[in-house]
Amino acid sequence: MERFISACKELDIELTKEQVLAFQSYYDLLIRWNERMNLTSITEFEEVCNKHFLDSLSLVKVLSIHSLKGQKLSLLDVGTGAGFPGIPLKICFPNLQVTLLDSLNKRLTFLNEVIETLCLKDIVTVHGRAEDFGKDKAYREQFDLCVSRAVANLSSLSELCLPFVKVAGSFISYKAEKGAEELEAAGKAISLCGGTVLETKEFMLPGTDYYRFMICIKKTKATPMSYPRKAGLPTKEPLC
Repeated sequence: MERFISACKELDIELTKEQVLAFQSYYDLLIRWNERMNLTSITEFEEVCNKHFLDSLSLVKVLSIHSLKGQKLSLLDVGTGAGFPGIPLKICFPNLQVTLLDSLNKRLTFLNEVIETLCLKDIVTVHGRAEDFGKDKAYREQFDLCVSRAVANLSSLSELCLPFVKVAGSFISYKAEKGAEELEAAGKAISLCGGTVLETKEFMLPGTDYYRFMICIKKTKATPMSYPRKAGLPTKEPLC
């Protein structure tokens, strides 16, 4: 845990004792539930800290800690899986209003136990597909931030995620080695769905040799109602 605390400091995140305990509890629950269902292939403590927790928190590379701490921003995590990056962000920035969206209900059962055990507030889970909820007025263009990690290529993600973002809000995609390549291919999808690339950041996760490529896309105009297309099409036939 000391290495994780130190790595967080390199991201300018000072963990409190309560936050350290929360990450430890999160890890314990993840490993316990992973015996019953496939949540992650990464189970060694240090690797989970680096490849899941620290990676999730690397959002601070493209969004200032001041804005994450100082405002009640609404954040949607599309395809959250085992809760990454949404739950680590909520632990460190408790003022965030977080919605975790996933198509597999049993994952949400796990996440609800994490939320209850860690006594997290202003965080909810939603069961369904992004293609469906992106058309729902209760969710469409309702979020300041949308994040997604290890879900799909950037062309597909832009169509799935940008409809959720308010005009002037941001969609942030977590990528690795092929991030620049995906960005080059995603220009049409980003534009069609109302986005403009604001910033990209290449870096190594602190204390590791893990390369990351973060893409921050600003929502500059409303997404046409024709997007997202029906379930399955954004991933089968990306807008490129």
